[in-house]
Amino acid sequence: MNYSYSFYRDHLNMLRIKLPKNIELFSDFVEDISTEEDIDEYITYVDNVMNEVYENYEIQLNITSVSINKESTIVKDLFPIEENHTNTIETEQFRQLLLIWKNKIPERFKE
Repeated sequence: MNYSYSFYRDHLNMLRIKLPKNIELFSDFVEDISTEEDIDEYITYVDNVMNEVYENYEIQLNITSVSINKESTIVKDLFPIEENHTNTIETEQFRQLLLIWKNKIPERFKE
C-alpha cells in the first residue's frame, strides 16, 4: 500500500488502524467490517468495478459509505461533525487496504 498505516488498541482493547489525515475516514469504514466473509464480498465488488463489470458500486455501513469507481474510491462520513466529511483514495489502494484489514480481523477482538 502506498499510504502509511499502523495498528493500535483503543481503550476498549479493540484493534484499530491509523491512516494519514487525508484518508483517515477510510479507517472508520474498514473498522466497521468484522468478518472475513464481508471483506471478501467487498473485494469482489471492488474487483468488479475495476474490471468494468460494474460502472461503480456503493457500500453503506454504520457511519460511512464508500463509492467505488474504477480509478478512485470516495468515503463519506454519514454523520459528520467536522466540515471535511469525505476522503478519496485510488481504488487499487482501497483494495489493498481491505486486504490488510482482512489479515488483522482474527486479531481484532483478542485480548
